Amino acid sequence: MSQKGHPKGLYLLYFTEMWERLSYYGMRSIFMLYMVNALLIDKEFASKIYGSFIGLVYLTPLLGGYIADHYWGNRRSIISGGVLMAIGQFFMFLSGWYYQSPELAHTLMYTGLGIAILGNGFFKPNISTMVGSLYEKGDHRVDSAFTIFYQGINIGALLAPLICGGLGERYDAAGAVIPTAFKWGFFAAFVGMSISMAGFIFLKNKFLVTPEGHAIGVSPKEVRERKGEAKVEVPMNPLRIAMGIAAFILTYCLFYFVFETDIIGSIIFSSCIVLPVMILFDPSLTKIEIHRILVIYIIAFFVIFFWSAYEQAGSSLTFFADEQTDRNIFGILLPASFFQVVNPVFIIIIAPILVSIWSFLDKRGKEPIFSVKQAIGLAMLALGYWFIALGVKGIQPWEKVSMFWLTGLYLIHTVGELCLSPIGLSMVVKMAPVRLASLMMGVWFLSNSSANKFAGNLSALYPQEVKMESLVKAEPGLISQIVANPIDTNVKNMTAKDFVSLPSAHVKFEKEKLVSLEMDSGKKEVSVYHIKLIRIVNSQFNNAVVSSDGKYLLGYKKIVKKTEGIENITEKVEIWNLQPTKPKFLGSTINNLYDFFMIFVYMAGAAAILLFGINKWLVKLMHGIR
Repeated sequence: MSQKGHPKGLYLLYFTEMWERLSYYGMRSIFMLYMVNALLIDKEFASKIYGSFIGLVYLTPLLGGYIADHYWGNRRSIISGGVLMAIGQFFMFLSGWYYQSPELAHTLMYTGLGIAILGNGFFKPNISTMVGSLYEKGDHRVDSAFTIFYQGINIGALLAPLICGGLGERYDAAGAVIPTAFKWGFFAAFVGMSISMAGFIFLKNKFLVTPEGHAIGVSPKEVRERKGEAKVEVPMNPLRIAMGIAAFILTYCLFYFVFETDIIGSIIFSSCIVLPVMILFDPSLTKIEIHRILVIYIIAFFVIFFWSAYEQAGSSLTFFADEQTDRNIFGILLPASFFQVVNPVFIIIIAPILVSIWSFLDKRGKEPIFSVKQAIGLAMLALGYWFIALGVKGIQPWEKVSMFWLTGLYLIHTVGELCLSPIGLSMVVKMAPVRLASLMMGVWFLSNSSANKFAGNLSALYPQEVKMESLVKAEPGLISQIVANPIDTNVKNMTAKDFVSLPSAHVKFEKEKLVSLEMDSGKKEVSVYHIKLIRIVNSQFNNAVVSSDGKYLLGYKKIVKKTEGIENITEKVEIWNLQPTKPKFLGSTINNLYDFFMIFVYMAGAAAILLFGINKWLVKLMHGIR
């Protein structure tokens, strides 16, 4: 294999991953907006769905890595996973098509997410492992190969919001989201995944080969037959399996009952603790291999703090871009999803510069080891959130800030990401035993699983100024019936000025009227405001009323859908809490965006300091590998 350049197989993997990332990040760029605006899911619950999805996406690679290492090999696993992910994206397209039928849309969405999760488990660890398989052990080109590969990932991530977001996130003349457009963003994601698979299937035999012409990534059985080796049988240890199951159940119960984590979170966090520990009890591991695996585990633990903050890009930072960032450029309103283009653009620009810096330092024997690079990455993450926290300090919930602050955060985070992510993939290839390469890549992604689930939980802390409490089907005139039900016994007048000052609520008052509320003490006539609602958190109503205590808004929506010339009319009422309870984190109330962003400053900053502190100990455990 020539040492002057990189094998052509790297560029096929580059192409395959680029289109897969376009599909994944394209779907992700509009996923939260779709749930909140089309399916009318509350932000807090939508954040938990998002966190569970992304968390499970990075949990299943452990299964996919194990099957590839023992049975299928990388090629078959990648194809199986890619096809499943394409099917999953098509189900998301169907969900968007039938969004006006909530039960069907939710079922299609959850089905699509489940299929995509399983597919990613087979695809993700194996394509990353194949990059390392193209090079001999000790080849110094591996680090730069992963950086090139990572740059390809980010070209896909750059195109994703432009294509999927451009097609899926559309606005009408009044500036309200058009829910019917989301399906085309999901369809574009399906097409991207299909292109990825077509290229890999038709070109794998030509480019994914050794210099001698042997196929790379085939099943372990084929490799043994080619080399004339016998299969090494590792006897099953029933006691070890039983102990692992018992440990999982106990850990699950701890998270679910003691820490009150949801079911999916309990599964993810328990798996991330028990499964890596079980690997350490593999009797075939040597002492040095155990030490190096421990290094992977320790670094993986620290990157949880990085990705849980970084992955706010698809959730809370999307809310911030949508609601409190001035997105007008020369009179054109940019889609909120377009801000997810900023990070990959910076990566494509900065990655070559950073590679040159590492090469310059390497020639002089001063390049920092990967644990130091990752500590730098965490420090940059904390700096980015501190930067945007300064930008939002003191602003009112209904005010918008310059896009300079969000763009600046992404610039700082990009430098941190390039110090941490591609180097982490390279570290796993270097430190893991060859026979467990895909499995250890799965363990690495296991930390991402915990991080992304944690990211969803953190995103749920995003301070909401208004919150939808419930959505019910309505018969004609039901809005007056709901207003007549108990709302709050503490009735007081609320002025038009008070209501107009509410964030994200732009209303026109038409008149006041008296309604009869059924209180515990009997009927009572109170004043409510009958209003024409222009926009409130991207939901539009035919008309609405706000309770006279100013706490609830009841919005009436009439949806007319024509099918073959026949009108199908659905009437709904949304009940919004205009004074929701503020979230808390570790006992502290999150009153505003400044408080929210400072969570990540403290978390990432503390992790960076601690990782710097244990660096010398990690060097000893590496046994000469840098």
